[in-house]
Amino acid sequence: MTQPSSADVVIVGTGVVGIVIAEELLDAGVSVLMLEAGPRVSRAQIVENFRNLPLGLKGSASSSYPPRPWAPHPMPPTGNPDDTYLQLTGPDSYDQTFIRYAGGSTWHWAGTCWRMTPDDLRLQSLYGVGRDWAFDYDTLEPYYVRTEYRLGICGPSDPALQWPPRRSKPYPMGPLPFSPGEQRFTEVVKTLGYTNIPTAQARNSGVPYDERPACCGNNNCVPVCPIGAKYDGATALARLEAKGAVILSDAVAYRVETNARQQVEAVHYFDQNKVSHRVTGKHFVLACNGLENPKLLLMSADDRNPKGVANRSDQVGRNMMDHPQLGLSVTLAEPYWSGVGPVVNSGIMETSQGAFRSEHAGAYFRFNNFARNRFVTFNALKTGLVGKALDQEIRRQTACTADIILAHEMLPHADNRLTLSSKKDWLGLPKPSIHYDVGDYVRKSAEQYSLPIGRTIAAAMGATDVKVTPKFNQSKHIMGGTIMGNDPGNSVVDPDCRSHDHANLFLPGGGAMPSTACGNSTITMVALAFKAADALVKQAKGA
Repeated sequence: MTQPSSADVVIVGTGVVGIVIAEELLDAGVSVLMLEAGPRVSRAQIVENFRNLPLGLKGSASSSYPPRPWAPHPMPPTGNPDDTYLQLTGPDSYDQTFIRYAGGSTWHWAGTCWRMTPDDLRLQSLYGVGRDWAFDYDTLEPYYVRTEYRLGICGPSDPALQWPPRRSKPYPMGPLPFSPGEQRFTEVVKTLGYTNIPTAQARNSGVPYDERPACCGNNNCVPVCPIGAKYDGATALARLEAKGAVILSDAVAYRVETNARQQVEAVHYFDQNKVSHRVTGKHFVLACNGLENPKLLLMSADDRNPKGVANRSDQVGRNMMDHPQLGLSVTLAEPYWSGVGPVVNSGIMETSQGAFRSEHAGAYFRFNNFARNRFVTFNALKTGLVGKALDQEIRRQTACTADIILAHEMLPHADNRLTLSSKKDWLGLPKPSIHYDVGDYVRKSAEQYSLPIGRTIAAAMGATDVKVTPKFNQSKHIMGGTIMGNDPGNSVVDPDCRSHDHANLFLPGGGAMPSTACGNSTITMVALAFKAADALVKQAKGA
């Protein structure tokens, strides 16, 4: 069967960013061809994969998604260095988690959707650090609303509990109730002057929405919602096809081809048999994710673009960011019982704002609502107990332990950089190599601000033991590698996420974000996708 080879718009990637743009184009009468590096699978298959995992891997976000040889993605270490996809250097680890499956990494996200605030977009103007965005919050706000209604994001109606309260339309659904542990956490931090507020999240709260059922509190949102109450990109693929989209899975893009006019003319991809194909279009969108986008652009270097496509500024792959996090694992004198409802359901966001940002990062605090049994069982086994005594110890630790997470904003830095490794994958393509350092802005926050607050909270909770993670962990929020700006000399894309170098190439998503704030990045990625889609529809229709 001959594969389709052309469309008005070619989109590389079928995650939430690519899906949103595709649907806007299709609704405007523009033809769309989508390429997906990985396979297309059913929800039932992923749930069965999860069920069959050994207990030690059930806490892994990726282990339910075994990569195909032609579409590798990061997995838990096997002990064989040749199996490692990301090649990491630097003082800190950029060991991210994403999957190359149709539907993208929203398969295994927590669904958390914190908006950025007006101040988050003006770090340089207000605090003399980082970069300002190319537009203000009022420009972004309508796209946040469209995101909330497209994904089905629930949240509180009380402005005092919203983040930020400056919004033009209510959430489409109300918030989910707190678990017993979250409720106790909320009461404790209130005595310290902090407000633990409901998380806005892409999950149906008590009612069906967008043909998805209401959340029934399975608490394994990571790695998969077994009933599809949480939004994931896979829930939209059939709808796109019904509207006319052509979706090719197992299609690994490896080259973006430009012509003499510096327009993108085609994308080349390998199928699962290592056979190369070429697809042409009038406009192109790279929506692979914040690591695969810069990798593809760098692999596409040619005589006209010796540093890589869209890289006249030499900023492609630079400014890699995340939300560096520390964890406090606490043993408590009394039960808190986390694990009822979604895995992330609330947080303290007010600690992310303030004049201190001229000196150090803000931080966001949350009570992790993951059920504890799969984490504490191995600790209980180390006690040597057996039988009923072991069962009682597992129950005690499940009830009386908890994790408090401290997630920090970070600043863009050119030396936090993705390059092409000399090590190759199964297709012979270079693996991504990332050098990473969270920076003194984050370290100073941990030392002087976030950890002292975290320890104060732990003490107020009645902690009898507190263990702090020895290094910064990853939040798996990939940002910055194709950074946005008005100046083509120090940025990759313009305010519409259009490449400065190639007028028919769009690079929307987390890679474009010039600052991170402290909350999860997906809602902002999708807001940028809507903004890019508006510009792309206008451009494709010749308006």
